[in-house]
Amino acid sequence: MRIMFLKKPARQEHSALVLVALASVWLAVLGNLTLWRNLVAVPDLTGWHSFMFGAAFALIIACVIAALLSLLAWRFTLKPAITLLLLLAAFATHYMSMYGIVVDTPMVVNVFQTDTREARDQLSWRLLATVIGLAGLPMLWLWRQPMKSEPFGRQLLRNLGVGVVALIVAVGTLQLVFQDFASLMRNHTQMRYQINPLNSVYALLDLTVIPSEQPRGPMQALGLDARIAIRPGQVLQRPPLLVFVLGETARSQSFSLNGYERLTNPLLAKENITSFPHVASCGTSTAESVPCMFSHLGRVGFAKRSNEFENMLDVLQHAGYAVLWMDNQSGCKDQCDRVPNTNTSKLNVAGQCEGDECRDTVMLTRIDAELAKLSDERRARGTVLVMHQMGSHGPAYFKRTPPEFKIFKPECTDTSLSQCDRTQVVNAYDNTIVFTDYFLSRVIAWLKTQEKTSTPAMLYVADHGESLGENNLYLHGLPYSMAPTEQKTVPMITWLSPGFEQLSRVSTRCLQSQRDKPLSHDNLFHSVLGLMAVKTNAYQRELDFFATCEGR
Repeated sequence: MRIMFLKKPARQEHSALVLVALASVWLAVLGNLTLWRNLVAVPDLTGWHSFMFGAAFALIIACVIAALLSLLAWRFTLKPAITLLLLLAAFATHYMSMYGIVVDTPMVVNVFQTDTREARDQLSWRLLATVIGLAGLPMLWLWRQPMKSEPFGRQLLRNLGVGVVALIVAVGTLQLVFQDFASLMRNHTQMRYQINPLNSVYALLDLTVIPSEQPRGPMQALGLDARIAIRPGQVLQRPPLLVFVLGETARSQSFSLNGYERLTNPLLAKENITSFPHVASCGTSTAESVPCMFSHLGRVGFAKRSNEFENMLDVLQHAGYAVLWMDNQSGCKDQCDRVPNTNTSKLNVAGQCEGDECRDTVMLTRIDAELAKLSDERRARGTVLVMHQMGSHGPAYFKRTPPEFKIFKPECTDTSLSQCDRTQVVNAYDNTIVFTDYFLSRVIAWLKTQEKTSTPAMLYVADHGESLGENNLYLHGLPYSMAPTEQKTVPMITWLSPGFEQLSRVSTRCLQSQRDKPLSHDNLFHSVLGLMAVKTNAYQRELDFFATCEGR
């Protein structure tokens, strides 16, 4: 008897260009679900007109992706390239859909600067399902497909041909719908940052390849001429002590001090403080705002700078002050590189820390010990202490507050904020503001204990704001030109001890009369130098918001 074994038929080999075509269509159609959902909501595009424009838009995207992949349509590079684009599209789809964000260069910078703790807060079953559906399944199919091996010359000609044809079709289709396309990009600017995965590809190239006006060359010194000025008639017996609290993700609209209907600042309301409700941020993310707000250049000048410069802390140190940065977050974004600094976010302090995160109040448990490490000679002249909060960092707002500060209930405990009722999102966020109110009141209380040896003051400013579901937007990070006011208007609060008012000749009563004046992060550098009586050519008195109240 002869036993017959049936040979399993070989898988059909696909040419590289077939895989390019399939991947381009998949990415253009399913990888842009958020874009198509937003396109349907555009009032100018309805019915059959909307369908035809959407089909043309999808064809343009597919052709551009195909032209991009044609450059990499080789046996050993195509599958990794498609895999990367699938993953970029899947992750971007999740975050754009859940939070209403867009993908641009600053957003990619934020991703690179995200630490493991922040990344963990972003994980969810919805993210996993999106990545599996949009990237995992096609990747599984892709890597199981054998590719035809073509002679180099023939493959090169085919790749070039596909790239040229794809671009011709894209340009031709764009001409057919140009009026609608131009109107859409002009009136709905955010959509240009929602085109997957081209948005991520462009942002990555912008950071690595594309020539730009990014700063080049060595760090430029600033304020080497800085000195501490002695005001007329002043006798320095107790040196100034300024605590600068750098807030995180706090929006001015959520502070009851600024007119918010909920009582989110009950403790600060009892202090002799000034709250400025109309302060514009330098950017809409920490990576943008923090370096800018410590710069002397202002938002516009900082964006156009051709060199990196030393910052406000460097100038204070040049003047002779003791300077310390305490960080309870993911870092100082290079602003504390040349001054003493410490990080409290990974301490293990009972009642203050859980897992790998600590409440902002943990900084107060370390403040005396860290200040004691500074130069006695410098501290005799004065001290500037920066305390960088975890604050209202999202989307896991509920993790930022201990149980006794959960005043507003129920809270959203899902990091996919759009899946919660908006009231729950606002509750969780407002509770973080209540805790910030408590933290700032504790800072003021500590400063009052220092009045026998120092002349204390506090300045609180947040880096950027936050969207909490307004217009279906969550979190922050939209390009500044299109970001809503919730992401760009931040709280600023000052507390000056009676001794500091006398030393600086700045009256709290005068500041309170000026509280409605529009200000911005542009004022910060010059105002802190002015408050600390630092004389330098880098200082501009017209940008010092304390200067109008000197002697009044």
